[in-house]
Amino acid sequence: MAKSAENKMHSIKHYVNMLLLISFVTLLLDLIISFASIVLVRQQSARYLQDAADLYIDRINNNFSYLNHFMGWTLANDEDVETMNTAEDANDAEFLKAHRNLYKRFSELQKSFGKEYNFFIYLRNQNFLSNSAPMNLSYPEYQTLKKQITDYAEEKIIYEKFYSQWTTIDLNGRSYMINIVPYYDSYMICLISADDLIRPLREINLGGNGYVSLVNENGESLTEPVSKSSLPNLMQIGTAVNREFSNASFYVRMVIQFGAFEKIMIAQLLVVLLAVMIAGNLCLIMLYFQKKVLKPIKNFSNNLALLTSGDEPIDFASSKMMELEKANRQFIELVNQIKKIKIDLYERELEKRNIQLDYMKLQIKPHFFLNCLTTIYSMAQMQMYAEIQHMTLSISKYFRYIFQNGRDFVRLEDEIEHVRTYLDIQKQRYRNAFDYRIEQAEQAAGVFIPPLVLQTFIENAMKYAVSREHEVQVLLVVSRQVEGDEEMTVIRIADTGPGFPPSVLENLMNGQPLDPSNGSRIGITNTLQRLEYLYQKKAKVCFSNIEGGGACVVLSLPDLPKNPTETEGRL
Repeated sequence: MAKSAENKMHSIKHYVNMLLLISFVTLLLDLIISFASIVLVRQQSARYLQDAADLYIDRINNNFSYLNHFMGWTLANDEDVETMNTAEDANDAEFLKAHRNLYKRFSELQKSFGKEYNFFIYLRNQNFLSNSAPMNLSYPEYQTLKKQITDYAEEKIIYEKFYSQWTTIDLNGRSYMINIVPYYDSYMICLISADDLIRPLREINLGGNGYVSLVNENGESLTEPVSKSSLPNLMQIGTAVNREFSNASFYVRMVIQFGAFEKIMIAQLLVVLLAVMIAGNLCLIMLYFQKKVLKPIKNFSNNLALLTSGDEPIDFASSKMMELEKANRQFIELVNQIKKIKIDLYERELEKRNIQLDYMKLQIKPHFFLNCLTTIYSMAQMQMYAEIQHMTLSISKYFRYIFQNGRDFVRLEDEIEHVRTYLDIQKQRYRNAFDYRIEQAEQAAGVFIPPLVLQTFIENAMKYAVSREHEVQVLLVVSRQVEGDEEMTVIRIADTGPGFPPSVLENLMNGQPLDPSNGSRIGITNTLQRLEYLYQKKAKVCFSNIEGGGACVVLSLPDLPKNPTETEGRL
């Protein structure tokens, strides 16, 4: 009886029904897992967007705090502000000079925080309101601001409404965030448009109808919500998130929409359902090919796993399939080639790290910094205060460019300006020991080159060509040339010094490495390696001595792609 039940035969319909039942259960589980995935992904996406907004708002809070402190310190301690307060007339020479100095400092501050920040100073005794940095307000908005500030000062409500507090102000129908720092009858004002303040948050993808808006303490929107979709709100499922600023009377409202996301997931589920149905129809075919195809492939996969884990090749058992036998032989050859490629990649990675380390060493020049401090000390002893101000500003620009520049390519104009700053610093040290001239063709505008390349060769000229015995001329000329079908940027750096020593020049012309044992000309070697790596051996550097005395270096650099950021991250 038991044997009869064991050998019971079933019809094809039975097996089809069983297959359909299995497919239905599989589909149901897939739907449950998919909907659970939708909920999980939505939560993670919302959390990610909230974290991104928190990071940005924290940065804005830090900016607000720093600006408030800086303006308060300026009013209380800055000599130029005191000069402007004690002046009898706003057209007085001392008043104008003090205002120019204040304008320069706040212009530098504006460069650090962004041109969207506007700075003003208001002197109540002189009824004087002027911008302390370039402003992006229209003239009618400026007039409205002046009237409101004057009214606030007369009504003496600034301490109550604005002290240590960022609040909103309306200028001709446009909302601005304002902070007024008072000090007796002097006021420093910082102003930023509400749209400019939240513009980075609007770059975040909040979904089809998601938007970001600034809202005041009364719940009124200060900016127009910007949505990227025209779908009706009924089809959208959103999450509203409010984030407050510290020491401010307004906050950010983010509405995150996921409606389009659900549609994509539903379409994905339909695709999965279709795949399940196709898989069910292929079950019978798979059973037939299990012994003839799947089992040999599985054996082949196991052999591959053994092969990749060991160093010695393995003898594959015959699968009686011509394709697999051929794949066995080809894979053994492929593994040997992969091993060679791994070795090559490892060596290239070591070379890349060495180049990166050399580049970092090139940026750190403690001797130059110490020499600058010594020069400033000498100037202070001789009471050369104007020269000290110029020297300090040049050193600040020099190191700001070095420490803030982490890219592989920069604008040629920025690099030339950095070289000019470096030469001005050296001019303060060496006085009449050298003179320089920089020429740039109009066709070379907008070109990108690696940072600190020009400075390396200019430093070499300053170190080996400049002396106090006679005046040396340093020349930097930038032009454009066509070589074959490719446009090149040609940079010529020359001086009237003694030139390269014969042995050094011979090594440079023949592409031989220089002797680094005495620590000299390491920068040239590192720069040549960087150019070779960044331009993939397409850049050309020619060294020569000028007849009559002097060294000359000519760099021929090919153009980069239109978007220079495509080459970033190579080092």
